[in-house]
Amino acid sequence: QNSLQKTSTSSTNPSGIFVSPYALNLSSFTKLIRRLQERHPEFSRDKIVEAVQEVRKINKGVLSGLAISTIEEKTSAIL
Repeated sequence: QNSLQKTSTSSTNPSGIFVSPYALNLSSFTKLIRRLQERHPEFSRDKIVEAVQEVRKINKGVLSGLAISTIEEKTSAIL
């Protein structure tokens, strides 16, 4: 039963926070943050994540539909 739970998809992540099926793909998000950290080593990861969240807010609450390079550019402008 445990192995079944691990492989099934869920609407909550391990910390119990709801994750929208329309949210930015986690690996894409990780890649984006990594690229921004390389580009802006003077900023903490938290500051970079805040800037990405600001881009999302400006873009009507979504990042989907934007190219990663576009998100990167808009985030860099905020930083």
